[in-house]
Amino acid sequence: MLKTLEVPAQSEKLPEVQAFVQEQLKAIFQCPEDILWKTELAIEEIFVNVAHYAYPNKDGLVSISVGYDDSARDDALIIFKDHGTPYDPMKKTDPNLKLSANDRPIGGLGIFLTKKMMDNVAYKFEDNANILTLTKKIKQ
Repeated sequence: MLKTLEVPAQSEKLPEVQAFVQEQLKAIFQCPEDILWKTELAIEEIFVNVAHYAYPNKDGLVSISVGYDDSARDDALIIFKDHGTPYDPMKKTDPNLKLSANDRPIGGLGIFLTKKMMDNVAYKFEDNANILTLTKKIKQ
């Protein structure tokens, strides 16, 4: 069971996306606040990256689906889908946190944090679409 919201890939749509995801997580899972907080940070990171980079020089849409797979009802799925430039964030090397911020290359910290906050992050390019699936176990 998944509920989906489709919005223009624009940063100013972030509050609408976050409200939708939180509403669904609360309705479906009675999601605890600590998990909502972690999820909200991950949603912000992924959505803003899609808004900034998926559609260079043109407008586009992104759909966000929230729910669960019948085989794992305690695992929340949050699926981002866009038809922008193909990009697999899972290929991005994790940053070296031992280096100072000045010595690290710019970028990559957001997907690293998303991977740390979620239980699983998976990417695929299918039917000319980027599909990024975040999984978070709700009930321990």
